Amino acid sequence: MDTTTTATHREREIIVNGQPLATAAATLAELVDKQGFAGVKVATALNGDFVAERLRAATSLGAGDRIEILTVRQGG
Repeated sequence: MDTTTTATHREREIIVNGQPLATAAATLAELVDKQGFAGVKVATALNGDFVAERLRAATSLGAGDRIEILTVRQGG
């Protein structure tokens, strides 16, 4: 039995911006950081519902969740 793996480090399959992803991120805030958006202003949604930045750290992720991470684009 492998005792080095804990429940907090288990990967779960989720969908991010329409693409499947295996992640150990437990919260939406952690996922945003792991996806390279730390310090970047983004909009997020979990299963179709908007999640404000201040709520991301308290928003748990589960297997099968659908997450959208959107950035602002400028230009024409």
